[in-house]
Amino acid sequence: MTSRIISLLILIVSFVAPVSTSAAKPQPAIEMASTYHDFGTIKASGGPVTARYELTNTGSSPLVIINVTNGGCGCTTPEYPKQPVAPGKSATITITFDPTGRRGEFNREVKVKTNAGKRLSLRFSGVVVP
Repeated sequence: MTSRIISLLILIVSFVAPVSTSAAKPQPAIEMASTYHDFGTIKASGGPVTARYELTNTGSSPLVIINVTNGGCGCTTPEYPKQPVAPGKSATITITFDPTGRRGEFNREVKVKTNAGKRLSLRFSGVVVP
């Protein structure tokens, strides 16, 4: 009888132990200080302007920025960390906009793809004057 109870307890523990350890899988998480930048009024001949978007990995495993789009415009150039961002650490995504040859209001958006499982949108706007 005692050996049956011990066997039953061993069987129960062997099923419960793997379930409880797999639930705590480390995951990255991204938190942005801001996702919008207003350049205000800029001159078309004034040269490129830059917006910086600060991010923090609030997760428990490294955050990898897989890609940042240019928003479908050759006037926009993204720069982002190519190395993983450690948990608790911060990094910067930089977006440079070149107003040369443009005029009027602009509203742009770039998409950020990470291993945190969601896409982020970073937006910027302003007005280009001659």
